[in-house]
Amino acid sequence: MSAEQRVEIPWSSAAFRTILACSLIGVMGVPLISPILPELRTVFGISDTQAGLIITAYTLPGVFLTPFIGLLSDHFGRRPVVLPLLFLFGLSGAAIGFAPAFEVVLLLRLLQGVGASGLMVLAITLIGDFYDGPQRHAVIGVNGSAIGIGAASYPLIGGALATVGWNVPFAFFGVSLVVGVVALFSLTEPAIDDPPSFRVYAGRLASAAFVPEALGLWLAAFFTFFLFYGGVLTTLSLLLSDVYGLAAGEIGLLFSMVSLANATMASQYGRVSGFLPARQLVALGFVGFGVSLLGVWAAATPVAIGAMLVCFGLGFGVVMPSLDTTTAGLVSGQLRASMLGVLTSMLWLGQTVGPVVFTGIAQNAFARPVAGYRFLLLFWGTGALLGGLSVFAYLVRRTETTTTHSDTS
Repeated sequence: MSAEQRVEIPWSSAAFRTILACSLIGVMGVPLISPILPELRTVFGISDTQAGLIITAYTLPGVFLTPFIGLLSDHFGRRPVVLPLLFLFGLSGAAIGFAPAFEVVLLLRLLQGVGASGLMVLAITLIGDFYDGPQRHAVIGVNGSAIGIGAASYPLIGGALATVGWNVPFAFFGVSLVVGVVALFSLTEPAIDDPPSFRVYAGRLASAAFVPEALGLWLAAFFTFFLFYGGVLTTLSLLLSDVYGLAAGEIGLLFSMVSLANATMASQYGRVSGFLPARQLVALGFVGFGVSLLGVWAAATPVAIGAMLVCFGLGFGVVMPSLDTTTAGLVSGQLRASMLGVLTSMLWLGQTVGPVVFTGIAQNAFARPVAGYRFLLLFWGTGALLGGLSVFAYLVRRTETTTTHSDTS
């Protein structure tokens, strides 16, 4: 523990501040507007499923583009990739507030998703480029904590701005333009080895991405964001509005519970990671997801729902840093951005599929969408709980078996 406490966080570093800013921008796209999804139904005269498309259109580009953005970054440098993404995110996001029709909203969200698709992966990549060993773990933990604090603030900000007008929260996306200007003058290009040819590079990446160790990470990443974006940010937003009559600001306040708990847990990740291996922490995080979703299903009041969302945030706070640091350590700097791109692509895939699955099943398979949402919370909560416990037990047994074999040899 004492060694961990001596690790210094480079608060004065321009690169470190740019990393945090990129992460905060990258996570802004959905939490900022999730509290106003019920209001957008009225503004544009759309259904629950169409409201879910506002999230899907944003997340879809990341599914396909993130690995290629990582590849471009590994070959041409971090700056030439991250700066255009920041400007595209800010311009297209702010323009949504002036959209005359729902179709235009979806088009601009698609463009904004292109801008967002590489920001998170490039932030983690830069951490891997600039920092090593215990400091990398500590910086990843601080980065995760900052994301949690930002994500906790965004629903509150979005809900508060929505009291002025439905389109005002979209103007907040313009912050990305300021970050882009600052990064233009302050972000230095990290030194990494020259990459091999594209064919050799692609072969090495494919070999690394499909090893069993990596496949487990991709699966965990997908379901983490599938549950969060489908079960919490979309489903619960609509339930809180339709069942409890909560306004956008009140919904934002409840959602902030997830992010505050996430920030608290992520800030301690450097210490928590010293007690259990990263994969076991991921499994326990899914136990937290399951308990949270089952608790939301059983809760009778918004206050009880808020308490259960804290549990989801604690699980999120151990899962995401564990996935990031494990993936960053699987390969050398030549492949790091691309491997993190694959991880982030799985996150985007979960974000994209989750809202569509939850709203589509609830609207089409049930007489009342509310009944469908409750069933899905019960189904996926049970699955996450049992799955997390089973994987954790398997990993513990495997570790004990490996230790026994090492002792006997």
